[in-house]
Amino acid sequence: MERALLVYTTFPDAGTALKVGEELVRLRLAACVNVLPGMLSVYAWKGAVEHGAEAAAILKSREGLAEALGAALKARHPYETPIILHLPVTGADPDTAAWIMAETQGPPIG
Repeated sequence: MERALLVYTTFPDAGTALKVGEELVRLRLAACVNVLPGMLSVYAWKGAVEHGAEAAAILKSREGLAEALGAALKARHPYETPIILHLPVTGADPDTAAWIMAETQGPPIG
């Protein structure tokens, strides 16, 4: 059976994360997108150390959609270089895995 996949990314704010997340769920590239607002980040960018407020997002999908999901996320993302990390799932509750598989196949949702 195909394995579940988690994708981690960040957005400038929760509203943007929710908007992009809804598009990806409607396209059935993700079964769910968890948005964690209020994250503070410190990061290296173009030779400087930056600080900023962001929202983290965890997308629940399947390994077979990794490339398509990554491309769709990148196309909708406001950052010049968005963080897109694919985190393979080595174990999952069978009911959870079945739900992810069921919700990430078939035609887009209304």
